[in-house]
Amino acid sequence: MTNKYNIAIVGATGAVGSEIIQILEQREFPVDNLYLLASSKSKGKKIEFKEKEVIVEDLENFDFSKAHIGLFSPGGKISAEYAPKAAKAGCIVIDNTSHFRMKKNIPLIVPEVNSHSLEDFFQDENRTNIISNPNCSTIQMVVALKPLNDKAIINRVVVSTYQAVSGAGKRGMDELFNQTQNVYANQELKKEKFTKQIAFNAIPHIGAFLENGNTEEEQKMIDETKKILDEGIKISATCVRTAVFIGHSESINIEFDSPLEAKEAHEILSNSEGISVIDHREDEGYVTPVEIAGEDKVYVSRIRNDDSIDNGLSLWVVSDNLRKGAALNAVQIAELIISKYSSFIKI
Repeated sequence: MTNKYNIAIVGATGAVGSEIIQILEQREFPVDNLYLLASSKSKGKKIEFKEKEVIVEDLENFDFSKAHIGLFSPGGKISAEYAPKAAKAGCIVIDNTSHFRMKKNIPLIVPEVNSHSLEDFFQDENRTNIISNPNCSTIQMVVALKPLNDKAIINRVVVSTYQAVSGAGKRGMDELFNQTQNVYANQELKKEKFTKQIAFNAIPHIGAFLENGNTEEEQKMIDETKKILDEGIKISATCVRTAVFIGHSESINIEFDSPLEAKEAHEILSNSEGISVIDHREDEGYVTPVEIAGEDKVYVSRIRNDDSIDNGLSLWVVSDNLRKGAALNAVQIAELIISKYSSFIKI
């Protein structure tokens, strides 16, 4: 008989929390009790799960000793406060925020890339009980890079991202929707979530600017990729917010230490877990965000050699940022835990 687990979703009423609820049902995760947690403002709200209504509870008053696994996506400050409390109560926390990602004693996991890191984590008697989910743009990039890096070591990556407004949450999506309406209605465009008009525009600014000139989003991609894949990889990132609702796109240029032809890269990626290659050198022979919204895989197109450098390759990579970029990756980590490390779950 398959064990069932008590699952707590923190930030259950947000965009990522809503996706997590759907994915748990779609993938038939063995849930016994589902606890939906949010701020006191959302207390009492009803959300459907497996044709039953689950009432949202106040996070502040929840007893985490009742939960085996906690899926957190409430924002960094709230995770910083409640994730350690949950972990101390015996709940294994999978956190979607950036707060814990670069801490040495907390693994940063993409199951297709570095699932082996969980083995050392669970063998550590002093483990934190907190596992981090990487940044959405990092996840899709390392899924594409890992099988190529296994074949020819990657020396350098230059990536430009074209990121959907859903990466900024519901407020970001609302702002794009409202501004687009107001453009056609010839009304004032209000800027609240973004620093410039987002409708019909592209903004090279995601997160605060740092002293080195990078934005926080760009630095996350650099630091997280090194932690997940290889500290020796040199990375340059430019992150751009675009007028797309769902689906991050990335133009990735890779420099290897030895030759890797586009044809071989195509074959490697086509046979890799979690990747779908759609790469025909003709009209419509590539993937855009519109086609992949709601899909689980990382999609790769435009695979070609870069003759401007030795051992260069260029890719176009697209993925649903709410699913593989956040909610799905978290659920996949939970699936990995119950399949390989269930003996460490407090039952």
